[in-house]
Amino acid sequence: MLLQQIGWTCAKINQRRDFALRCPRLLPLLLSMIIMPLASAQSSLVIYAATSLTDAFEAVASAFAAQQPGVSLHLNFSSSSSLAAQIIAGAPADIFASANEKQMERVVADGRIDGAARRTFAHNQLVLALPADNPAGIESVRDLADEGYLLVLAAPGTPIRAYTDAMLQAYHGEFGADFSARVIRNLASEESNVRQVAARLALGEADAGIVYQTDVLGDVTDQLLVIEIDAAHNQLAAYPIAPLVDSANPDLAAEFIHFILGGAGRAILRQHGFCPPVILEADLPSEAEPAPTSQATDDADAEADANRCPPTPIEN
Repeated sequence: MLLQQIGWTCAKINQRRDFALRCPRLLPLLLSMIIMPLASAQSSLVIYAATSLTDAFEAVASAFAAQQPGVSLHLNFSSSSSLAAQIIAGAPADIFASANEKQMERVVADGRIDGAARRTFAHNQLVLALPADNPAGIESVRDLADEGYLLVLAAPGTPIRAYTDAMLQAYHGEFGADFSARVIRNLASEESNVRQVAARLALGEADAGIVYQTDVLGDVTDQLLVIEIDAAHNQLAAYPIAPLVDSANPDLAAEFIHFILGGAGRAILRQHGFCPPVILEADLPSEAEPAPTSQATDDADAEADANRCPPTPIEN
């Protein structure tokens, strides 16, 4: 339509002899007005990421953008279940980073993600979080089954709730088959995502809650008391990432995922409390980073071992 208007304008101008040579000079400028917005659209990414990735992905996005001048990254954070539903409903996106495999599998089943393209880029695990002054005097997960406590958890359907339920069930052999039921009896609030659970605890609005280890860092660190969960009962959250098959910018999406899987991306994830998974060379994109020296490899492996979450991933 705009090109038709340009042609009509030029025809009108050509009716006047003194403007006869102006249209050929105007066309490049007018065409650039069309092409520039299209180029801008081709230099942007829409990334759907789990709420627990908020701080880490904001840092990753800044680092990636610093290496890609002119690139615009649009981050949409919510619970993985909500993001999966939005994508299945047709929301435009280039990349989906989920907090568990179940929600990623929903999008794969819908056909908007190629299952072979997904990669696990990080691990996380659960902790018991309390207000810093611990007014209820809670000392362990076992205490959560006693009467009188106010417990806050993420809502059913979210990855963190699935991991929490599995963790509580893992204690049945030690604390009885009704342990989960006795804990849930103290449930005072169910939040739409895990960061809201951490926020309620930081404000002292509940006695205890289950969150990821990454959620007790940052601004709320001084407002929360953290109790580790026994490794034999803890759950390992696996975070898969994949490009959308209908991405508007598949090459840039592939570059972002390569950055996440690479050394710089993993370093940022570690800084935000995530456990780096064992990434095999075969899992890396075809344009892999240069091979590090043997000393650098040993140092990187030692650091990864120190930060790696111990349990085996579970399917939720």
